[in-house]
Amino acid sequence: MSGTRKNSIATFDRRRRLFLALVGGTGLAGLVGLFLALAEAGVGLIARVPLAVLFALTFTWIAVSFWHAVIGFVSELTQRARSGSAEMVAFSGRPRPHRTVVVMPIHNEDPDRVVAGLRAMAESLVRSNAARGFEFFVLSDTRDALVLRAERSAIAALQAELDDCLPLHYRHRPDKRGRKAGNLADFCRRWGRRYQFMLVLDADSVMDASCMQRLVAAMQRDPGIGLIQTVPIPAGQTSLFARLVQFAAALYSPMLARGQAFWQGPAGNYWGHNALVRMSAFMDACGLPELPGRPPLGGEILSHDFVEAALLRRAGWKVELDTARLVSHEEVPANLIDYAARDRRWMQGNLQHLKILRMPGLHPASRLHFLFGAAAYLSSLAWLGLLLLGAATMALHSTVASDPSGGPGGYGLAMLVATLVLLFGPRLLGLGLALLRRPEAFGGRLRLACSGLLEALAGILLAPVMMLFHARFALEILSGSSAGWSSPPRGDRPVAAARALARTWVMAIAGLVWLVLAAILTPQYLWWMSPVWLGLLLAPLAAWVSGSRALGLAVRRPGLLLTPSETSPPEVLQAAFRCRPQLTRGLAPWPPPAERPGPMPTQRVLPDRDLVRAAAGYDRVRA
Repeated sequence: MSGTRKNSIATFDRRRRLFLALVGGTGLAGLVGLFLALAEAGVGLIARVPLAVLFALTFTWIAVSFWHAVIGFVSELTQRARSGSAEMVAFSGRPRPHRTVVVMPIHNEDPDRVVAGLRAMAESLVRSNAARGFEFFVLSDTRDALVLRAERSAIAALQAELDDCLPLHYRHRPDKRGRKAGNLADFCRRWGRRYQFMLVLDADSVMDASCMQRLVAAMQRDPGIGLIQTVPIPAGQTSLFARLVQFAAALYSPMLARGQAFWQGPAGNYWGHNALVRMSAFMDACGLPELPGRPPLGGEILSHDFVEAALLRRAGWKVELDTARLVSHEEVPANLIDYAARDRRWMQGNLQHLKILRMPGLHPASRLHFLFGAAAYLSSLAWLGLLLLGAATMALHSTVASDPSGGPGGYGLAMLVATLVLLFGPRLLGLGLALLRRPEAFGGRLRLACSGLLEALAGILLAPVMMLFHARFALEILSGSSAGWSSPPRGDRPVAAARALARTWVMAIAGLVWLVLAAILTPQYLWWMSPVWLGLLLAPLAAWVSGSRALGLAVRRPGLLLTPSETSPPEVLQAAFRCRPQLTRGLAPWPPPAERPGPMPTQRVLPDRDLVRAAAGYDRVRA
């Protein structure tokens, strides 16, 4: 190993230890601070200990985002002061001759949306004289017969349209094993040796030619890179909820990504799309096994992307996060109900990762990615437990109930301020950075400030709703309920009032009960807890209006929640959303190119003793 590489590894090891010290120290401070605040309020030791522990768990989790934001904020300012980020310098330039396949795995997707995105990206490459070396490949796992017919016709029409400028291939897989990961693995085993690099997209992904060229050039420049993940920013939707998410992502995601890149270095993560992988590295290192046991925690690995990144790093490949502001976009669920349903699938996959924390050779940063991914959802259980136990303690403890001040004491006030800093610090830093650097990209300083306030208020009201969704999902998964495999809804989809009520009426009842009990038992704390009971009480209304395009457009008219993709839309994004193609029915896609197969061996992700134990248990079940 060269001295430079040793120094780089040591640097990121120190950064990782620093980051963990900041997060752990913050969590410890929260534990001690709340313990003292409860003692100050006269709460007994029996209630004080579990309350402090639950608070420390939630405090530690929000500290992760807070320190990502702080580090990202400082990094953004210092990199800009040096006239360009290190990533831009390292990854600039046009690529040398290459063979790169742009793959789009699809499953019962809207053919119009698929073809529009592919056409826009292909046209971007052609306009930039960069099409040479790129091929597109649609990997279909579609099962619906009507969708499949429309899909085949749409792809055939686009193949004819692009015939003279860029190859577009299509493969429909009759065997659907392995879901998306199995779809990609089948492609790699059959055609993998045909290509050097593979750019993985989702059905709603859009990237421009400069982004694609940059990724290829970066991977050519450093033969040790196995994967480069971009930071995809949601764009192109008009529902109220989607506009809130788009604004928040455009404002905070680049800064948070810089904070994450600070400590993870070449041991980054993979988010499953809008990323370039080195084909040989992926095939050699990323063959996925099935986990022992039954779903939801056993069987096929659902959140395969985290595991593939960990396997690449274990094999010695760099996994980089490119934090530059590239033209790399995606869509998000258009309403609160669909967003929660997506979280249900993601949570199941992330909780599976807890089974492979002891993967042989697992890099410490990869272990943190697994832990953070699970904590993102399990922290809701800790928060719910904290709220319930805290409310019961306030109601039953005579000293607290009779406190005439109507608010917390000195330690309690300090903990309240600290919590608000951790919760709103990332928002304020992201807003401040945009106000300093590019307010015009968000519609100007006044509109940006008003949009930031609107997004923060929405976040406050929706936080307890998402907490209950996540807590329920976690309990379902831990009790053995598995999520199915269905394509996420694309585009702007409204929520019927009946559907919104059916999904959230329990939350509204919980909010009403909370309000009544608080008013009767602890009226002095009623308004302190108003974000929780008010958010739950309004959950059906929030779910219903979240999918409203009319409200989304009404907010846009005065220039609120504007994003850079709207104020200065990139050409590729305009092309993707300008119109949907007119499909030519009855056409058949061309056959795929000749296969160049190669092995993709299944990797070991569990220690040998776990595999032996699992096999023994499986044999007992069969017997």
